[in-house]
Amino acid sequence: MKTLEKQTVVIDLQYLPCLEFFNCILHFDEIILESNENYHKQSYRNRCHILGANKQEMLIIPVLDGNKKTLIKDVKIDYSQRWTINHWRTIRAAYGKSPFFEFYSDYFQNIFEKKNVFLWDTNYEFLTICLKLMRVNKTIRQTEIYQKELDLGIFDARNTINPKKLIERDFFYNPVPYQQNFGNEFVPNLSILDLLFCRGNQALEILKKSASN
Repeated sequence: MKTLEKQTVVIDLQYLPCLEFFNCILHFDEIILESNENYHKQSYRNRCHILGANKQEMLIIPVLDGNKKTLIKDVKIDYSQRWTINHWRTIRAAYGKSPFFEFYSDYFQNIFEKKNVFLWDTNYEFLTICLKLMRVNKTIRQTEIYQKELDLGIFDARNTINPKKLIERDFFYNPVPYQQNFGNEFVPNLSILDLLFCRGNQALEILKKSASN
């Protein structure tokens, strides 16, 4: 894994983050989640990708007032749509027969069923359980104010991980193939769900191997 002089990273909180996200935060001792930025549309903040029957599927959490300048920590989830049921049904269809689904599924289903008011709370709970299942201990806190320019010694990873960027090899992530449920070709950088349900207790080892050198 790459050695960085900076021990702290500021990064945007994402929905069931992709492997690139986890490879990024594994490099640092302290993780600061950007809670005072304005909400960004069409980003990983409210969407993720999983692998269904031979194709990628995008899961999007609908939000209220997503077109307005709203702080990410204040963005509310739109429950007028049956997204929790649809997301969990899609996840179960994709991973229900994967080796580790029965061991991990309840943790995720419980968070869906809680129906948190705020997107931030849902994303934070998913991040926390993912780190717990991989037995990763990190110091995590939130920003107190928004700073366009960060203090010296802090790495700025905000807005660097997004759905529009094609993953081949980047600063943090060099895809390492693992056995997936569908298809003959490996699909990189899916949601951490794919790695956890398919490889279980080997997930952290695979992440470390995929860290760019």
